[in-house]
Amino acid sequence: MSGPVATDDAAPVPGTPDEAEGPVVDIAPGRVTQVGSLPVRRVLPQRPRRTVGSWCFADHVGPVPAEPGGAFGIGPHPHLGLQTVTWLVAGELLHLDSLGSEQLIRPGQLNLMTAGHGVAHAEEDPARSEEIHAVQLWVAQPAATRNGPPAFEHHAELPRLELDGGEATVLVGGFGGLDSPARRDTEHMGVELTLRGPGTEVPLRTDYEHALVVLQGRVTVDGAPVEPGVLAYLGLGRDQCRFEVDAPARALLLGGVPFPEPIIMWWNFVGRSREELSEARRQWSDDDGRFGHVRSTLDRIEVGRPPWE
Repeated sequence: MSGPVATDDAAPVPGTPDEAEGPVVDIAPGRVTQVGSLPVRRVLPQRPRRTVGSWCFADHVGPVPAEPGGAFGIGPHPHLGLQTVTWLVAGELLHLDSLGSEQLIRPGQLNLMTAGHGVAHAEEDPARSEEIHAVQLWVAQPAATRNGPPAFEHHAELPRLELDGGEATVLVGGFGGLDSPARRDTEHMGVELTLRGPGTEVPLRTDYEHALVVLQGRVTVDGAPVEPGVLAYLGLGRDQCRFEVDAPARALLLGGVPFPEPIIMWWNFVGRSREELSEARRQWSDDDGRFGHVRSTLDRIEVGRPPWE
């Protein structure tokens, strides 16, 4: 799941001395945009915050009723310089990519695709679900791997940690002494928290910045209520954080060492210069083979020239 990213600016580099933030609760509303046939809440990137660690994109889809016949789908489209991390709360999706991967994903499972120099994929609705509720995340790849080969991996089982008043599922990275088997190219982590309440304290790394994306319910952090549709940035320097709920809730906790490289995001690309992104768009439009081909029943997605051309 992905759609046009409404920015072509170089992202600021969080964590540099002039922008470093200690523990905070900075709540910023996302914006509603359209991805395929579904409205989504886009909570990252935002102005001025473009990244949390190396996490650079977060779309929260649903929950919405599924329509008969598999109305939801994203046709073949390209990526470069990023990893897609797909997580479902409800429903099913079929991942197809130009590597030949064909993988059904269900709630509690993880799909991670590494774009590197270039890959294309599609996501189809197998029309067997009553509801769709999902999150699509992107991770910016560092200079060391962003021009490398594409790859895809699926993890049917992930580490789970019992907490006082909740449970954590480790999607990516390490948390509470457990490590996800998913690939990561930078120091970052992603955890789904299932919170039963009334309060749950979780361990954090002080060299990570963190943010919370609530998927269901309401979570209170340092006295501030956080609900779906916003990004709650928690800053740097925390060794723990307490999350309080009045009723069961689910949320994603994202974190990582502040990303050290300026990035430019446009459409489905994460690069370092406008020229790089312009050339990638041209190669996709010309279908010159860089991104490969996806065997999908859905139409290939095109885009016009970027605003700087």
